[in-house]
Amino acid sequence: MSTPMSVRVLVVEDEEVAAEAHATYVGRLPGFELAGVARSAGEALRLLRRDDTIELLLLDMHLPDGHGLGLLQRVRAEGRPVDVIAVTSARDTEVVRRAVSQGVVLYLLKPFTFAAFRNKLEQYAEFRTRLESSPADVVQDDVDQLFGALRSRPTGEELPKGMSLDSLRAVVEALRRSPDGLSATEAGAEVGVSRVTARRYLEHLADEGRVARQPRYGGAGRPEVGYVWAGPDSPDSPS
Repeated sequence: MSTPMSVRVLVVEDEEVAAEAHATYVGRLPGFELAGVARSAGEALRLLRRDDTIELLLLDMHLPDGHGLGLLQRVRAEGRPVDVIAVTSARDTEVVRRAVSQGVVLYLLKPFTFAAFRNKLEQYAEFRTRLESSPADVVQDDVDQLFGALRSRPTGEELPKGMSLDSLRAVVEALRRSPDGLSATEAGAEVGVSRVTARRYLEHLADEGRVARQPRYGGAGRPEVGYVWAGPDSPDSPS
């Protein structure tokens, strides 16, 4: 999606691989310009105080010198009118509730693909474009359209036919609980599906780069393929 605006973005992320990935992703999107990368809350505040052209924070919640919401509270107390998209692994509903109450406009859970990242920023870009073209005095329909731009929409990455999002999530959770990985047989037993069905989901995740295939040797018969969750080092699944 192309847009005439250029939104200056500060990535706030302490994990090096994820910070580099997010910065690279921003650089790939028309209408967005990387203003900097902060690896801590303190560094983020210093950059914000030095550069008042920053308009959007991509904010992790787990920072080495405090919680992301604590940083956001300080930003708001200083009267800085930046928008915030949470980019985090924090799944606690209380954190989500507090994020919304402090003005976080979108919430992106790790791990994610570039397509999901792009989708969130394009939603934000659409919101900004509509906001800047709106009249000074809006009517209800104008407001509805503005907030509608921030609602979820398809990422363009639909699951293959016969696969369900609930089953995919179950397979992902089973892999996360198993640091040594799972075979298709083991994953099927964990999730309650057949080996063939489990293998379809595992291969889908592997093709996306979210799972690494590892041969397993030992025992009689042909070697099995093990599937290990790729975690933060996956290029398309920063954490």
